[in-house]
Amino acid sequence: MGSFSTPLSGLMAAQDQLQSVSNNLANIDTDGYKDQTLTFSDIFANTGATNGAGDPIQTGSGVAVSSTDSNFTEGNLNATGTLSNMAISGNGFFVTQSASGLPDYTRAGDFTVNSAGQLTTPNGELVMGYPATAGVVNTSGTLQTLQIGSGVTMAAHVSTMVGFTANLDSDTATLGTTTSSPVSVYDSLGSAHTVSVAYTKTAANTWTYTVSVPSADLTGATGTTWVVGSGQLNFNTDGSLNSVGAVGGTIAAPGVPVPISIGGPGSAAVVGPPAIPAVPATSLADGAASPLTLTGPFGKAGNFTITQTATASATSAETTDGFASGTLGSNYSILPNGTIEGTFSNGQTLALGQVALASFANVQGLASIGNNNYQPTTASGSAVVGLAGTGGRGTIVGGSVEQSNVNIASEFAKLIVAQQAYSANAKSITTFNQISQATLAMIQ
Repeated sequence: MGSFSTPLSGLMAAQDQLQSVSNNLANIDTDGYKDQTLTFSDIFANTGATNGAGDPIQTGSGVAVSSTDSNFTEGNLNATGTLSNMAISGNGFFVTQSASGLPDYTRAGDFTVNSAGQLTTPNGELVMGYPATAGVVNTSGTLQTLQIGSGVTMAAHVSTMVGFTANLDSDTATLGTTTSSPVSVYDSLGSAHTVSVAYTKTAANTWTYTVSVPSADLTGATGTTWVVGSGQLNFNTDGSLNSVGAVGGTIAAPGVPVPISIGGPGSAAVVGPPAIPAVPATSLADGAASPLTLTGPFGKAGNFTITQTATASATSAETTDGFASGTLGSNYSILPNGTIEGTFSNGQTLALGQVALASFANVQGLASIGNNNYQPTTASGSAVVGLAGTGGRGTIVGGSVEQSNVNIASEFAKLIVAQQAYSANAKSITTFNQISQATLAMIQ
C-alpha cells in the first residue's frame, strides 16, 4: 500500500499547485492582489538503517507543500481619475479598521467615501490615518478614521495685512491722482470689505495715499467711500521707495508698517496739500469685531514694492492674508506623503488628515484573510505604523490603484507543469495497480 501513497502525495501536490495557479488567474483583475507560489519539499522515511559504509538507507515517500510564498513586488499603477483612490509606490500597507474594530492591512487602494463622509474600502472597512485640526495634522496622535466628505467647514480668517505692488508715474503733475486696483479683506465674521488706495502727487518724489472702503460697510460713515488710513511716500531719485509715514508727521524708513484701521476710533484733520479731513469714529456695519486693523499697505519692505518711474501708473499685484468661511465640496487631492488636502468654496485648501502606512519585518509571514486584507502573525512581526515616505515605506499616488501583479504567461507555464505532474503521478498509480493485480493473479 506504500507504493500507492507516494504517487498519491504527488497527485495531491499537483492538485494544490493547480488550485494555486487557478486562484492567481482568478484574481488577475483584483486590485492589490499578490501572486502566490507553492513551495514543495520531499518526504523520506527515517528507518535508521545504514549500509556497510554507514550511509543511511532511505526510501522516498512522496512530496508535501512546505510553504505558500506571496510575491510582494509592486503591481502596475493604474490611473483611475477617482479622487478617493490611492496606490502605494514602494513598500507598505494601508491600515483599515474592520467592523469588529480590529486593524487590517491591505495594498488595495480602491477606496470610496461613504454617506458619513468617511474614507472606506469597497467592503466597508474604514481607512485609518492621522486627523487634522484647523489644517494641522497631528502625526503623534492615535489613528482615526478620515473625514473627507462634503459638509466639512473652514472658519473665516481675519485679515491682518494688505499690500500693493505698484508703480507711480513720475511724470504725473502735482496734485494729480491715480487709484489702485481694489482688494478684498475679511473681518471676524468672514465678510469681505473692498479696500482701494488713491495716490496723490504733492511734490517731486513725494506722494500721499489714502485708503478707502465703501461707506456702506461702516456704521457712522457717510458718502460713497470712507477713508480708513492715510500716509506719505517719499522716493529716492532712482525711483525706489525711501520712506513711509503719516501725512504731516514723522516719516519712517521702509519696513515700519503704517496701520489701517477699518471701523476705528477716528482721526484728526491733516493740514497740507491735499488736506485730509477729520475722520469720526465708525464701526463695522455687519457687527464684526471693530476695528479691523491691517498692516500695510507699504510697510513691509521686500514684500510690497512700490516704485516711482516714468512709466504709466499701475498696480501689478495685491496681497492679503484673510478669507471668508467655506465648505468642502467634492474636490480634494492626495499628496505623496498621504496628506489629504481639501479645496473649499472660498478657494482655500486645507489638510483634512493624513493616510497612515504600515510596514512589517517579514511580509512573507502575513496571513491573507480575504477581501484583499492581511493580518500579522508571529512570523511577520507587529505592524510598524507611520507616514508615507518614511521608515522604508513607499509614497502614495492619488487617483490611482495598484493592479494585480499576476503574470499570465508565468501562470500558464506553471499550469502546464502542474498538469504534467498530475498526469505522471496518475500514471504511477495506474502502474502500481497493474502490478498489484498481477500479484493477486499469481496467488490465485
